[in-house]
Amino acid sequence: MREIYLDNSATTRTDPEVASYIADVMVNQYGNPSSLHRRGLMAQLEWEKGLKRIAAVLGCDPGCITITSGGTEADNLAIFGGAQAKKRRGNKIVTTAFEHAAVLAPFRQLEEQGFQAVYVKPDSRGIITLENLLEAVDKDTILVSLMAVNNEVGTILPVAEAVKGIRKKAPNALIHCDAVQAFCKIPLKPVKWDVDLMTVSGHKIHAPKGVGALYVKKGVKVLPQLWGGHQQNGLRPGTENMPLACGFGLAAEKAASHMGENLQRMEELRAHLLARAEEVGCIAINSPLEGLPYVVNLSVEGFRSEILLHFLEEKGIYVSSGSACSRGEKSHVLGAMGLSQSRIDSALRISFGTDNTIEDIDQLIDALKEAVGTLARNRR
Repeated sequence: MREIYLDNSATTRTDPEVASYIADVMVNQYGNPSSLHRRGLMAQLEWEKGLKRIAAVLGCDPGCITITSGGTEADNLAIFGGAQAKKRRGNKIVTTAFEHAAVLAPFRQLEEQGFQAVYVKPDSRGIITLENLLEAVDKDTILVSLMAVNNEVGTILPVAEAVKGIRKKAPNALIHCDAVQAFCKIPLKPVKWDVDLMTVSGHKIHAPKGVGALYVKKGVKVLPQLWGGHQQNGLRPGTENMPLACGFGLAAEKAASHMGENLQRMEELRAHLLARAEEVGCIAINSPLEGLPYVVNLSVEGFRSEILLHFLEEKGIYVSSGSACSRGEKSHVLGAMGLSQSRIDSALRISFGTDNTIEDIDQLIDALKEAVGTLARNRR
């Protein structure tokens, strides 16, 4: 039975070329990049190559890139480090109600520390308007965190336009963008957009798990959340994870080089899925049509997500019911959109990758039709 993996927003299969490169670096470039001898210098050069590749995709200076253990650490560093650096200027922080848990959890922690947090809700289509976002910002705002693309429904937020408005209303605010689901899928321009901080991650683009990065604009002060050596300008101390940073750089370079053609393929896959979904007969689409085509969230109304997931799994088809980082919990994203509980309980997230085909979508729809028919008969 051929496996059909449609959970690429949770993680992706590591590119074999990337894995091979990482193994080579681990074995042959084993020096500590901070060591002063030749082995250290060779390791430092390899480390810098990885940073340059990531920076090239973002269109920034490699010195603006801080390597982390993933998107969660980068988000935490940006939010806690940014809020702490700005706390003498005010205590208001703003984000959206359907951010990833790696943003929402730090915001709740900051609330417990006395910060005033505002969570801007999307509408029922999963859209947050620029007007509603800017209404939440004022001169006392010191930090705004916005995702580039929502991880569950694929909404693309107007980050560039939002930054312009935020700068006018809250000139002292730091602006952070969680771009984990957007990196190498749509163009990201932190320098042109004038964001202060931007989070990206490796395992969504066929790099290994356990590596991410935080873009920090030149001149922006963020307080470190770890203490130790002077690596990465003291912002993220500890011996550099050179092999994974190198692999992340290669994966980013490869993904970015095919960004346009991949986006077109995803649009074709999404269009085919939406067209055939009507055959199932009880599907409601939760993703906005103008969202990122890599992600389609839909509800098979009347049938619980968990039951459908296991039915599909038996067919070798893998999808999710929401964010892998919120396993077992009801979707706060769909809840923030105001969808009914029954619709939330029956939601599936289908997220495409570069290996997926039209035939995969056909098998998914055929399996869903079979699931609905079988489960409906069993109720009688």
